[in-house]
Amino acid sequence: MNVSSFFAELFTWQNLIWLCIGAIVGVVLGALPGMSADTGIGIFLPLTFSLPPMTALICLGAIYVTGSYGGNITAVLVNTPGTSDSLFMTLDGYPMTLKGEGLKAIGVTTLSAFFGGMIGCLTLLFVAPKLAKLAFYFGSWELFLTVMMGIIIIIGLVKEQALKGLMSAALGFLCSMVGLDNLTGVSRFSFGISAIYDELPLLPVVLGMFAFSQVFILIAENRKSIVIGEDTMKGSVWLSLKDLKYILRETVRGSIIGTLIGIVPAAGTTVAAGLSYNLARNSDKDPDSYGKGNPRGLASVSAANNGVVGGSLVPLLTLGIPGNGTSALFLAALMVHGLAPGTELFTTNAKSVYGLIVGLLLANVFILIFGMFGARFYAKITKVPSSVLIPIITVLCILGAFSFRYLPFDMILVLFFGILGYFMDRLGIPLAPFVLSFVLGKSAEIDLRRAIILMSGSGMSVVLTPLSLILIVIDLGMLIWPFWGDIKAHFKKNSAKT
Repeated sequence: MNVSSFFAELFTWQNLIWLCIGAIVGVVLGALPGMSADTGIGIFLPLTFSLPPMTALICLGAIYVTGSYGGNITAVLVNTPGTSDSLFMTLDGYPMTLKGEGLKAIGVTTLSAFFGGMIGCLTLLFVAPKLAKLAFYFGSWELFLTVMMGIIIIIGLVKEQALKGLMSAALGFLCSMVGLDNLTGVSRFSFGISAIYDELPLLPVVLGMFAFSQVFILIAENRKSIVIGEDTMKGSVWLSLKDLKYILRETVRGSIIGTLIGIVPAAGTTVAAGLSYNLARNSDKDPDSYGKGNPRGLASVSAANNGVVGGSLVPLLTLGIPGNGTSALFLAALMVHGLAPGTELFTTNAKSVYGLIVGLLLANVFILIFGMFGARFYAKITKVPSSVLIPIITVLCILGAFSFRYLPFDMILVLFFGILGYFMDRLGIPLAPFVLSFVLGKSAEIDLRRAIILMSGSGMSVVLTPLSLILIVIDLGMLIWPFWGDIKAHFKKNSAKT
């Protein structure tokens, strides 16, 4: 492939215009509850039929990148994750806003998301074929162990309030079991309600727990706005060298975790963000500050979230295995334009594929532009009077829930879980364990049951494989790590006595 002719073909006005359109559409849809990068790609896929393959993939790639970031804005400022991928942004992002550091929070999540996205895309560019071979080694048992990483995170989150945290997680697991059993085809705990015959829909539950509950909290606390005080938005979106150094380690680690987890099919953003957050929290000298507005916590999940984008396309482009739901839509886009995934994709159709990858890199630059230069505009949301903000959040939640499946019952669900989330907040029961167990519970159950069926008497040959043993060691390490400080203190105390 001639490099000069490739760049001449890449940087045409048509490609750049569609890149800008995709970037804008992605960030807007990502910020709106009920919408996501999936929505944007689904809408724009038919519109790209008449475009050249490179142009079409650049547009769809830009939607994917900025859509993954767009939900961070509303999650940080109004505790309303635009997408389910932005759930972990609320843990430290929104508390920063409540402390008057909304601008700084936007700066942290923007720079971390940009760095994570660049790492993921560069990985896709340079080492895709080699890393993609790992996906072949992940069976049901290995996928179960990978999902367990996300579930074990719950232990670290609830360490300080174990009983309330486990109550929250148990409720989440119970809700994840509602609906169709994928192995037997029998519906469980649906009580004859056809709207939840297959499952409790993710988005209405998440919007209710995190966003609609905020409506009741704002009403109960009678706040005039989200942030109270004259000097509400302190600081600047442009981070100082000291701030950059403070979040650097978590940003780099989160980017790597997001990229690697993205490569594993079906692992998803929730596992990546949760694992990154847990490692950041457990390795910090002040783990108790996490969940109360620690920039490192926000940086770790933002970087992992966007690192997944490039990682999820690695097995797709090289093996035809989608890493998540959004990359499955990309598979459809490739097929529509006559591009078959595999090694030949990087040879016979090299211009289209490398055009996509360079387009993804450029789309990450739009994250910087939208975040850093639009921060002061976004921050004004926190000063909007509650009398205006409450109806807006309510309408967005209800419409977002309805637009997920276009079922009126989902509007009742978002109200129910909003009330549940409000009372859990009033009682001091953390919401994060509920959401983690709800999102990952069904996957863990299905993978474990499928693995047991496939083992059929030869379990040891599956469990004792090198990859399985490595994952088991990682799981055990994550299980012990939150208590490692207490264990060391206990042994020091005993040795001092002797």
